[in-house]
Parts: sequence; structure tokens; C-alpha cells
Amino acid sequence: MDATAPDRPAAVSRREAFLFWLKLGFVSFGGPAGQIAIMHAELVERRRWISEQRFLHALNYCMLLPGPEAQQLATYIGWLMHRTWGGLVAGGLFVLPSLFILMALSWVYLRFGDLPVVAGVFYGIKPAVVAIVLHAAHRIGTRALANRWMVLLAALSFAALTFLDAPFPAIVAAAALAGWIGSRVAPGVFMPAAAARAASGQPHAPALIDDHTPTPDHARFSRVRLLQVMACGLGAWALVMGALVATQGWQATLTQMGLFFSKAALLTFGGAYAVLPYVYQGAVEHFGWLTGPQMIDGLALGETTPGPLIMVVAFVGFVGGWQQAVLGPDALLAGAMLAASVVTFFTFLPSFIFILAGGPLVEATHGRLGFTAPLTAITAAVVGVILNLALFFAQHVVWPQGWSGPVDAVAGALVVLAAAALFRLKLGVMPLLAASGLAGLLLTQAVPSLLRL
Repeated sequence: MDATAPDRPAAVSRREAFLFWLKLGFVSFGGPAGQIAIMHAELVERRRWISEQRFLHALNYCMLLPGPEAQQLATYIGWLMHRTWGGLVAGGLFVLPSLFILMALSWVYLRFGDLPVVAGVFYGIKPAVVAIVLHAAHRIGTRALANRWMVLLAALSFAALTFLDAPFPAIVAAAALAGWIGSRVAPGVFMPAAAARAASGQPHAPALIDDHTPTPDHARFSRVRLLQVMACGLGAWALVMGALVATQGWQATLTQMGLFFSKAALLTFGGAYAVLPYVYQGAVEHFGWLTGPQMIDGLALGETTPGPLIMVVAFVGFVGGWQQAVLGPDALLAGAMLAASVVTFFTFLPSFIFILAGGPLVEATHGRLGFTAPLTAITAAVVGVILNLALFFAQHVVWPQGWSGPVDAVAGALVVLAAAALFRLKLGVMPLLAASGLAGLLLTQAVPSLLRL
């Protein structure tokens, strides 16, 4: 070996790992792509805790699962390094800072959202959210719609949601079935898009968990360990749900939130944008926990905080808990915080179970078309789902009183400008939201009637 080659990094203590995951929880802006890029720069390039090949292998696994892949990737690497403790700490600290920040922003939104200054900022941010969702559809589409059959799946999912008001779980199930059949009838059509791989064969600085580092014992498949983790995970779910039923009742808001977001957590193929239509159907249309415009505001707040974008569900829980007064009218803040915590627990619990229980099992089947083809089809259908979400947001922003009402031409112009900034100027999400909020504030100060449209 070259005498100048760097040495293998020293073993990482639990304290060092804890401090890193805590820091990551506060700086993980930029959505999944930005969060994964931060982890790659820190864990692969700077600290060399894990090699490029092992990092991408973990990422490929996480992308096969429902749930936020960046948070699951952190959980996976933490678990690989420090067993169950490491997975719980890494995944938990990826979420908790975002939860507390979002609670604070949600309280400000509910208490002061009617003030002209705050309303003006949101007037500018909402059109930016429409453009961000369109950009997400384009970004996922360029990767997922590899042939005309994938385009057809996307078009059918868009039509099913837009014209038939089909439930999101039915679309996921139909796409998965199409992929499973397609893997047998036309396997080439449903071959997943080529993922980035570290198979260049070029030398690299040694990592703590390197390409050929043996899989640690706790990461090897064991039926006993699988059953133990599943029992603990399902037991935690049953314990919290049982406490809600015993103290609140089966039909209470907190109990229904727990049940609803348990189902939503299993449907988040394709990221937060994909599951938002399902959350909208339940939280807005069925349960009435919040309104459509409030849902858009929540997504805007979610975009400005660190952590996975699916944390927007904490906003849904906070607003729903506040407006439903789940702990009574004299404890609105406590009820809202409890509701946000309940929603976060039930949304992220499956992600921990998938990693801690399913990691060794799913890795053994990684790359087999029978497993990946349904997920390829689901990802294609997700593009149509996200386009439907963009249409829904555009309706509430540009036609605030419905399709038959007046058009807010200023908001429409802001949508076009925000889209141009994303697609043409490659502006980041955070600068876009800051500029859009400032533009909305200035416009509404100059023309106050905009807030009455």
C-alpha cells in the first residue's frame, strides 16, 4: 500500500455518533436529494465512516421501501454502525429537531396568521409551492418514465385521481399489480432505472465500513431477531394505540389520527409529495382537521424546516389538534403539541421497523426483478399523483374561490416566475421561498386587496 495513503478511520464512539446525528437533524435542509448529499459528503468523503459502495447499497435498499428514504438511510447507517441503539438515535434525531421547529412555526401560524404581514408572506409563498410541486413531478418523471408504458401508468394515475377521485391506496395497489405482472410478461419494460453505483474499481481512501468489510453479526438475517424486532415494533404501536383508545375513545380525534397516519406511512412510495393527496383526502375532505389552503401553508412551512418533507404531517396534526381542541378549549397548545407528536410517532414507526427488522431480509433479495418491478411501476404512477397535487394547489392559489370564481392573475404570475426560477435558473428551494415571501409581502402592502381575493 502507498505510504501516503490515509489510514482507516478509528472506531466511532456512541458519543461521537450521537453528536453527529444531532447536528445532522438541524442542518438537513434541501429535501431528500439535499439530505442524502449532506450525508454522502459527511459520512463517505469527510469522515469515511462508510464507503461509497456500501453507502449506495444502503440507499438502494431504502429507496425500495415506503417512507422517507433519507431518514431511513440515516437509520440504516446508524444501525449498521451501532446496532439497534445507533438506528434509533440516527433516525430519531433526523426527525425530532424538525418536529420541535415545526411546532413553533405552527403555533405562530395559528396565532398570528391573520396579521397582514404574515398573510402577505404566505401570499407569496403559496405560488412558489405550486412551482415546487411541479418541479418535483419533473424531477421524478425524468428518472421514472423511462418508456411509453411508464408514461401511460403516470397518465392513468393522474386521470384516476383527477376525474374519478380514486383513493390513493387503490392507485398504489393497481400500479404494484401492473409491475408484478409486467415483470413476468415484459421484464425489460419494468427494469428499474439504473442507479448510481460505485463500481468504478478505482482505489479510494479506506473507510471504517469498507467495500469488503464483513457484514456484522447483527445485520445478518435471523428469524429469531426478525420476530423480536417485529414484536417490539408492533407492541409499541399497540401500546400507544391502546392508550389513546383507553383515554380518548375509539372515535376521538387523536385515535383516528393514529390510525389514519399508520396507513399513510405504508403508502409513501415516491416521497412526501406522493402521499400528500392521500393525506389531503383524509385530513381535509374526510375528517376536516384542516382546510385546503391550510394544507398548502403547511407544505410551505415544511419546506423551510430541516428534516424529511413528510414532517408536514406534524403540521396537519398540530392544526387539527388545535382546531378540534383535543384536550379541551383551555389547553389548545398542549392538545396541538400532543396531536403533532402522535402523528409523528405513527408516521415514522414503520420506517424504523422496516430498517431494523427488514434490512437483512430485503438486502438478500435486492436486485431481483420480481421485487423491484412493482416499485418501478409505483414510482411511475407517483408522477401522475404529484401532477394531480400540483393541479389541486394551483386551483386554490390561482382560483381561490373555485374554478368558476375570479382568477388571481398576480398569484398566477408568481407561479410562472417561481417555475422559471426553478427550471431555468436552478434556484434552490430555500432562496425561492425567501424571495417569494418577500415578494408577497411587498405586493400585499402595495395592494392590500390581494388578500381579499
